[in-house]
Amino acid sequence: MSKGRILIVDDDRTLVRLMREALSKAEFEIVTAFNGIDALQELYAKQPDLVLLDVMMPRMDGWETATRIRQVSKVPIIMLTAKDEESDKLKGFAAGVDDYVTKPFSFAEMVARVQAVLNRARMAPPEHKPKRYASGTLVIDTDSRRVMKNGKVVELTPTEYRLLVTLAENSGRVLSHEQLLNKVWGYEYGEDTGYVKRYVWYLRRKVEDDPRKPEHILTERGFGYLFQGD
Repeated sequence: MSKGRILIVDDDRTLVRLMREALSKAEFEIVTAFNGIDALQELYAKQPDLVLLDVMMPRMDGWETATRIRQVSKVPIIMLTAKDEESDKLKGFAAGVDDYVTKPFSFAEMVARVQAVLNRARMAPPEHKPKRYASGTLVIDTDSRRVMKNGKVVELTPTEYRLLVTLAENSGRVLSHEQLLNKVWGYEYGEDTGYVKRYVWYLRRKVEDDPRKPEHILTERGFGYLFQGD
């Protein structure tokens, strides 16, 4: 039985073939596209569970493709980038990317990241926890998986949503960078707490009136973050 359908988007046909082989061995169903325009067509036709998306492609680059995907779908996106640069990672998160893998990468790492991102996207909130959280004009309804700010829906990626809910579930309690990394991303990510800082920054841009002066997600300098619930 397939663990999920993965759409691989990359103009390097040799790399696509190798990624297909690695993911197929891990029992995933694979769909491929070699440019952004074809990727959007496959997204509509095949409804993948996750997209592996290269940055540098002809006709439509990865940034624009990710932005267009986010306009119509919340499918998890992992960006494949040849540059391990902070600006590229931040640009990807701004476009709605859930994770990134820097080339060259091991196929074992790629498969582990795919599984981790899928696990996060599929994970439902625990039944015994409260279903609604609020902080001023920010409201989180875990029954409908909707986040509202000033009465309007806030569009979040699966990872952004899970980060926000994790903070809200621990309202009034400071969670360390390491605790958030393990709870939201999983132990596969080791000690790379940079994920937490980058995601909190982009989450604040969506849920705070002024991300430089946050009222909902507060920083405990040198330790972690706190959700300021009502």
